[in-house]
Amino acid sequence: MFFSVNEFRHLIVRETLRELGDWSAAAENLLLGTAAQESGLGLKLKTGRMAGVYHISPAAHRAVWDKYLIAHPDLASRVRGLAGQHSFISNPHGELVTNLKYATAIAWLVYKRTGQSIPENCAPEELARFWHRHFHARATGKVEDFIQNFHQMVLPASSLAA
Repeated sequence: MFFSVNEFRHLIVRETLRELGDWSAAAENLLLGTAAQESGLGLKLKTGRMAGVYHISPAAHRAVWDKYLIAHPDLASRVRGLAGQHSFISNPHGELVTNLKYATAIAWLVYKRTGQSIPENCAPEELARFWHRHFHARATGKVEDFIQNFHQMVLPASSLAA
């Protein structure tokens, strides 16, 4: 990992959620837990077709744009503003690896497009169940793994209440 959990929390996740108008401690912790589960907070940025700190597939990336953002043009404009001007056009999926704010926005929208409310509190067990049900079309890990990764990578660096 090339950044601390607290830097990632405050400079990337929190700022991105605020830019999207969706910040909450629970949303922030859900994304931190997702990054911990999917890539070890950036230790493994590519596994097969899964890319970036959140391991988002090209299909999930396209679905956010084609099935959710198409109906939310103001939000789409804000998300597009997070992407690099030239790199997004030449390699949009590459932005998931090289642009942490953009990848965070897309990861958040993977959850948001489900229409389900995220857990209101920050209990790792609830966040893990929500991740397991909603982040991938088919579960790619276990709830127990998410909880363990959250406790090992996210909690030691910060408190649950942001």
